[in-house]
Amino acid sequence: MLNKRRSFILVAASSLVSGFAIAQKPSQNLVLDSDPSAIALGYVSDVKKIDTNKYPQYALGQNCAACTLFQGTAKDADAPCLAFGGKAVSSKGWCSAWVKKG
Repeated sequence: MLNKRRSFILVAASSLVSGFAIAQKPSQNLVLDSDPSAIALGYVSDVKKIDTNKYPQYALGQNCAACTLFQGTAKDADAPCLAFGGKAVSSKGWCSAWVKKG
């Protein structure tokens, strides 16, 4: 009886830990700055990397988390983006397709 309880507890704990690890795993389908579609839209995964001479329409405060096309919340590190066919982008990123949320 004790062995069955111990086995159950170990299996339950293991499931919780592996579920947490999966939930914390970064997106596997993340758009890279070097992707051809990223280059075409001027996407950068960090707004600090924006070439403001090339993209003068960029303004402080613009980032993927604040864009209508970003399909996550402001708290998400990355989420799918409609501009990239549902591939995930960094919430701290930016591209020329940026449209203010709201």
